[in-house]
Amino acid sequence: MEASIMRGEDLNAGAVTLVKDFPHPISIAYKVLTDSPHSFIGGEGAKLFALDKGFTTVPPESLISENAKNALEEFLQHGELGRTEIGMKNEGGVGTVGAVAIDKYGHIAVATSTGGMSGKAVGRIGDTPLIGSGTYADDNIGGVSTTGHGESILKYCLAHSIIKLMENGTDANTATKEAVTGMTNRLKNTAGAITLSKNGDVGIYFSSKRMSWAYIKSNK
Repeated sequence: MEASIMRGEDLNAGAVTLVKDFPHPISIAYKVLTDSPHSFIGGEGAKLFALDKGFTTVPPESLISENAKNALEEFLQHGELGRTEIGMKNEGGVGTVGAVAIDKYGHIAVATSTGGMSGKAVGRIGDTPLIGSGTYADDNIGGVSTTGHGESILKYCLAHSIIKLMENGTDANTATKEAVTGMTNRLKNTAGAITLSKNGDVGIYFSSKRMSWAYIKSNK
């Protein structure tokens, strides 16, 4: 599992990767942000850091959902065939969870967490823990969380691509659509993103068949 979190006020970030047997890797990533001089910790180092901060492991089987079992079975039947963190190519699924928030002071925070795609190679790291690919926050511009084909997202630096479009004057929704579409056209794989501008404007777009999303704004 892997996760990242970023604070737009000071661009501080925390990320973990190759984490096993901990139920909430995003909580460990947050501790990296608040309690570590480093921004990104992986593998055995992430495990030791988590244990030192009071996190406890759980039996591995307790973290395997029916959806995960079905996704593995799908991989065993179809192989590569466009696998992404949101399911098979052009289909939906469950794998990545992202959140983008802005408070009344204009401070933005973004968090993204995933178990990755089924059938991945040992040691594979996707886009989710990479600042600028899976997660980005800047109080001066906005915040973005992404999901989809990890290798394509990290090559395209999708989250930061959306941020740069907004920095240059593009609204949140258009920036999200343009960047996701640009990545899909260039790299022939799907993605999705949720975006907030510094003014609280929402951007949502995905090139997969579907992506679950929701937002609350002014108590609505």
